[in-house]
Amino acid sequence: MRKMLFIFLLLAHAAAAQDNLRQKGAAWRGGESAWPVITSTARPWTRWWWMGSAVNKADLTENMERYKAVGLGGLELTPIYGVKGYEAQFIPYLSPAWMDMLQHTLREAGRLGLGLDMATGTGWPFGGGPLIDGAYACKDFVYKTWRLKGGEVLRDTVQYIQESLVHSDGGVKAGIDELAEPVYANKDLQRLALFQVRWPRALPLQALMAYSSGGKIMDLTGMVDGKGRLRWKAPAGPGDWTLYGIFQGWHGKMVERAAPGGEGNVIDHFSGAALARYLSRFDTAFEGRELHGLRAFFNDSYEVDDAKGQSNWTPGLFEIFMERRGYDLREHLSELLGGHDGPGTGSAGRYDGPGTGADEQVLKANRVLCDYRETISELLLDEFTRKWGDWAHGKGGIIRNQAHGSPANILDLYAASDIPETEGEDILRYKFASSAAHVMGKPLASAETVTWLDEHFLSSPADVKKALDLYWLGGVNHVFYHGTAYSPHNDPWPGWLFYAAVHFTPSDPCWEDFATLNQYVARCQSFLQEGTADNDVLLYCPVYDSWMEQGRALLKHFDKMEANFEGTGFAACASEMVGKGYAFDYISDKQVQRLSVAAGGIRTQGGGMYRTVVLPDCRYISLGAFSKLMELAEEGAQILIYKAMPGNVPGWKAWEARRDTLHGWMERLHFSDAAGGVERAAIGKGAFIRGGDLGALLRYAGIRRETMVNDSLDVVRRMSGTGRCFFIVNRSSKRWEGWTALADSVKNAVLFDPMRGVSGRAWVKRGDEIYLQLMPGESVIVKTGMGGGTDTGVGESVLFPYYHAMGAAVGLNGEWGIAFLEGGPVLPPATKLRALGSWTELGEDAARFSGTARYTVRFARPVLPGRAEGWMLDLGKVGRTARVVLNGKALGTLIGPYYRVMAPAVMMTDSNVLEITVSNGMVNRIEDMDRRGVVWKKFYNYNFPAHARENRGADGLFSAAGWKPEEAGLMGPVTLTAVKTVGE
Repeated sequence: MRKMLFIFLLLAHAAAAQDNLRQKGAAWRGGESAWPVITSTARPWTRWWWMGSAVNKADLTENMERYKAVGLGGLELTPIYGVKGYEAQFIPYLSPAWMDMLQHTLREAGRLGLGLDMATGTGWPFGGGPLIDGAYACKDFVYKTWRLKGGEVLRDTVQYIQESLVHSDGGVKAGIDELAEPVYANKDLQRLALFQVRWPRALPLQALMAYSSGGKIMDLTGMVDGKGRLRWKAPAGPGDWTLYGIFQGWHGKMVERAAPGGEGNVIDHFSGAALARYLSRFDTAFEGRELHGLRAFFNDSYEVDDAKGQSNWTPGLFEIFMERRGYDLREHLSELLGGHDGPGTGSAGRYDGPGTGADEQVLKANRVLCDYRETISELLLDEFTRKWGDWAHGKGGIIRNQAHGSPANILDLYAASDIPETEGEDILRYKFASSAAHVMGKPLASAETVTWLDEHFLSSPADVKKALDLYWLGGVNHVFYHGTAYSPHNDPWPGWLFYAAVHFTPSDPCWEDFATLNQYVARCQSFLQEGTADNDVLLYCPVYDSWMEQGRALLKHFDKMEANFEGTGFAACASEMVGKGYAFDYISDKQVQRLSVAAGGIRTQGGGMYRTVVLPDCRYISLGAFSKLMELAEEGAQILIYKAMPGNVPGWKAWEARRDTLHGWMERLHFSDAAGGVERAAIGKGAFIRGGDLGALLRYAGIRRETMVNDSLDVVRRMSGTGRCFFIVNRSSKRWEGWTALADSVKNAVLFDPMRGVSGRAWVKRGDEIYLQLMPGESVIVKTGMGGGTDTGVGESVLFPYYHAMGAAVGLNGEWGIAFLEGGPVLPPATKLRALGSWTELGEDAARFSGTARYTVRFARPVLPGRAEGWMLDLGKVGRTARVVLNGKALGTLIGPYYRVMAPAVMMTDSNVLEITVSNGMVNRIEDMDRRGVVWKKFYNYNFPAHARENRGADGLFSAAGWKPEEAGLMGPVTLTAVKTVGE
């Protein structure tokens, strides 16, 4: 009876793999093991480029229906540069006609159940349009110095002429004399594709300060006349005078990849007035329009300073600095500008006890520079991020923000965002966004994914799955593909494509099977969007350590871990905790100051619960943050110090007094040996715990770790209701099988296979270990605390189906028929095969074919050993996706990296027909088009660059003309292996 029940359920699960979430709508209720509800937010979203905004209502609807059909949950609308030949159809950004298209899109999104976000602009960064003239555009400052002896007058003029600069991304060479000013007045801006423009002009003087070698400072700004002549004589006496002239420049950065009507200057991100001016264009366009259904406004990563020079100034900066830092920056220009071209020579020192004097070596220049950087950081937070968020909230929306790359503490920028968003290829990078979400209680942390995963057309669905798994391990739970271009239905193949190298488009032969990947994403994220992150450690991000160090430029931009923290204790602690299975988040200095002690641990401002805070061998900390740590310890918290206590405070104003206060607090800490190289200083109900071995510190503090990482498994953990959710991935190249422990009780645990849609009760040993089988690249979700009843559905009444082989694999070596179903440029003829191999070997038409073919073979029922319950069908090598049908019944769609599916014994007959429908990618047809000179790269601006230099053609653009065809089809060997279930 048990065996028959198992077979029945196995058949049900095989059918479910082809259904669009058979258990959709079922929610967690008590001990039930149903899958979570699949919402549009749980499904993957995609960035949706409107190229040239050359859209029409019929094609918008047709595009969106196709997106819905393959399981996308939402779209982020980003207008972008146009397509050559469609100029007459370009719709100027935010014009009434453009707004009509937006409203149609919102109505259709509502009808289809698709979410919709929109970029707050075209391309990136914010800017463009006629409102952003020189007064509101991004700015920099430049300086000149002069030296005078006592009694001398300055014979030079106090003047700075900005040099001209024209940089284009479109391959068009234009001199500055050929451009009209303002930049928005130029015709044919799509063709020009301007990246950065500076006109030669005399820059306005902001300050002229004189510094004597004897320490005297004079403000000479008011002594300069309209012609730049200085009416001042250096006072007589010993010593020289150095004059610093500060001039406001126009940085000149243009909006990258802008759509028609969105070209022009990038805004001044440090000016609330500039942001308000920019957003007023949206206010006008939105007036009287129905925007219901628009969820979020989006900001792409801060990329102002990827041009020549930095945008490092805003009008009134000297007054702003005085208000925020408490002293006049004009009196410290020599420190600000004297050493930023190279590394500093000062050292911060450590606090080793009173009277060491180590911090006296710190250069004053570093302190002034730190204050300047902190001021810029605060302006980006207060004048841009928060004000943009307030504006969006006033429109009934939220903000989704990529803060990385900013010259700011990005943890604070992310914290001010409703949905922090990351990108890249590194867990430690992702954690800046996901940590802010967790610390601030934001339910979603999003990611722009697989932007440049590989060269154009080479990435497979299996490659994308692998990349997405890494994002989830980094705390992301809301992925956006990068991305999908709107394309009219009658445009020749391959249609419209954006320049990033992974193309999610209906032109791809794998498009129908894309639904399987999207179903996998939806199942994973339905779990990962429930509850809260279950992390134990808050790792202090030592941004002051970076700000207090000289660098190659005035501003530092924060993005990847290695960009600013390479070789630091912060990077070392983060890497070690990832590698050893400790669950942690980063926390900023400002966020530390809002911590509190709650029952069971440390509570963040957003309600997150943690066990401890780690100071990672940092040199500087604010008085506010350290005072809060002392308070937490007194109330019962454990504060961990990796290696050494911070020995100093950042910034210039009253730094000696602030340092002495810090040292006074530290002198209250009396460390004594505890155990294993760990020292402990009790204070109040808690303690500071110090040591040079992070693992020893965490063990002493009783911090959990997931030991499965020792055995090549990776895991992320969340808390939901009374139990926990574990997303586990085998990222190794070897099959994993055996028992593993979780940092939780595994009694009543249920396993969920998000690729196949199969669930079942976990096989538990000794109450603390579960049995798993994971192929390379395979994942599983474990849900604990699901109750102990037996009448709660499939998950708890039936063991999760794992299998053991009952004998050797049997090859299906009969005659295969192959019929090409759809694709191009032409359908190759049907044929018969005695041996499987790449279909590219079947002639010229097959070698250049991108599309879908069906393989068919007939075979007799294999002998089934006595205790076996079915066969594991292994397709061997496949390029790229396969849909498997046995005797007219679907077994599943396989997208890799392995291609195996269970065939229950009851599905076999004496004579069987196996059909395998395989789709390859776009690459072979693209190669053929490039070899024949067929024009498909027809885009303005960044017209299809190669990801790798060796893939550039003679015109400098991407070319696949020299490539060999990628293997395609069913290559096998195809085998059947009798299996039995693994059970208790």
